[in-house]
Amino acid sequence: TDDVVWFFRQKLNDLGLRTWFHPTVDIQRNKEQLGSHITSFSKRPSENIIQKGDLLHCDFGISYLRLNTDCQQHAYVLKDDETEVPKFLKTAFKKGNRLQDILTSNFMEGSTGNEILLRSLKQAKEEGLRPSIYTHPLGLYGHSSGPTIGMWDSQGGVPFNGDYPLHINTAYAIELNVTVPIEQWNRDIRIMLEEPGFFGADGFRYINTRQEDIRPIKAN
Repeated sequence: TDDVVWFFRQKLNDLGLRTWFHPTVDIQRNKEQLGSHITSFSKRPSENIIQKGDLLHCDFGISYLRLNTDCQQHAYVLKDDETEVPKFLKTAFKKGNRLQDILTSNFMEGSTGNEILLRSLKQAKEEGLRPSIYTHPLGLYGHSSGPTIGMWDSQGGVPFNGDYPLHINTAYAIELNVTVPIEQWNRDIRIMLEEPGFFGADGFRYINTRQEDIRPIKAN
């Protein structure tokens, strides 16, 4: 996984760009139990070999024109007998997209970050999802000024930062995850997504679309 991380950094360097945080690549796979959420970002094994059948997760952001992006997406390494991502993983991924839809549908001018968080979590749980939301403003800083909408360890609301109201013409990293039981793997997986979005007078939109399907990788 670290080879992929440093490929990303070299690619950015070749383009004359830079990251605002060190990228991460982590693995979820059959026969390995789901670790804590923070393991995906800061406590990964130092040498983890990517194998066929792995569900990969990447956290990546760049700085450009004094602004910052923040993205998390998923890919899957096809097994020799596979030509597409397994249906059960596709179904799990759609639950992550649904949580995105729930959250962004609750973006209303003047609502505080905590109000948006609690409305969204309530709706998601009523739909049978196991959600976690930790969305933050984007701008001149990766975690910029504005309302914090949850933190991974503060799902009941965030004091102070969560009390700021939502204003139009502001940008956010729509960052969240949903835990999904996978019968075929006899374990849970975590779909972790993050995409930059813009809230304006016409409502919310993704700045450069969003991931709606797990990316298949054909192994050599």
